[in-house]
Amino acid sequence: MGKVYTKTGDRGQTSLVGGQRVSKCCDRLESYGTVDELNSHIGVLITCCADAHDVEFLTDVQRALFVVGGYLATDNSEREVRPGNIVTDEMVTQLEDEIDHLETMVPPLRLFILPGGCRAAAQAHVCRTVCRRAERCVFRLVECGAEVDEQITAYLNRLSDYLFVLARKLNADEGTEDVIWKRK
Repeated sequence: MGKVYTKTGDRGQTSLVGGQRVSKCCDRLESYGTVDELNSHIGVLITCCADAHDVEFLTDVQRALFVVGGYLATDNSEREVRPGNIVTDEMVTQLEDEIDHLETMVPPLRLFILPGGCRAAAQAHVCRTVCRRAERCVFRLVECGAEVDEQITAYLNRLSDYLFVLARKLNADEGTEDVIWKRK
């Protein structure tokens, strides 16, 4: 790998995977940049987690988000997507299975909760909201005419649900109750 800086983006342009030059303000960059931001927040979340299974699962999520980011950073209308560079049904199912598993570890949700509790849960909620923004960015990209595999949006949708339930589980692990929303 060469130098980290290339100076080719100094005037607001960058290259997609494959070499196509685009504005740094385009919807495609916004979508994969937000996925990258989410990945970084998950890295912070991992440092807050004591449970080895949670750390391993979140690390797998980070790997999947790299696939999502790489997919979004490529103008796939002009290139064939390689099998290792896609989100699969199995990846979405793994999230669903983990959500189901975590839900057995927390009390049933009867009321709205505020983002917070222990530090790890609060960070999981930050990840959840960034994930929802990433999902909106990808849908904006689709609305502009880009082809995006439906598994990408399904994965992001399920991931935000997972992060919500994980936040509740992390609070339970710490003996911290969810913060119930009440109107003052």
